[in-house]
Amino acid sequence: MAGRGTPAIVLLTRQRVPHQVHEYAHDPRAASFGTEASEVLGLPAERVFKTLVAEVDGVLTIGVVPVSGQLDLKALAAAAGGKRAKMAEVAAAERATGYVAGGIAPLGHRKRLPVVIDSSATAFETIFCSAGRRGLEIELSPTDLATLADATIAPIAG
Repeated sequence: MAGRGTPAIVLLTRQRVPHQVHEYAHDPRAASFGTEASEVLGLPAERVFKTLVAEVDGVLTIGVVPVSGQLDLKALAAAAGGKRAKMAEVAAAERATGYVAGGIAPLGHRKRLPVVIDSSATAFETIFCSAGRRGLEIELSPTDLATLADATIAPIAG
């Protein structure tokens, strides 16, 4: 299957973390990549998470929130131990992660970045997030994701 060897999938496989890869035909006209994944895979939007890159006090930081919600920048800043947060520029996010916007995975970044996962993820046995390209999702336990990403879990979705 094309694209299965993304850095996120390679990392999960190498670390022997249980996961499943779900591929679907991405529609380039889709307005929201996360909502598209939720609809095409027939999953509740609360269980599909999007990976957003923000700057917290000038440090690129990953926020992982349900596609049904939005990233609360104040909450992200607080969770990351900072004062101010703003969304990162797309080019900076792509450069630091090695992924294309709309396909940024919460794992396997080019640069080690702080990761904060919304606490709603812990309500599910498994969650879905980008595997590193549009049309490719990883299903894994939120605990495994948090451990592998060395993530903080905090209420960051608005």
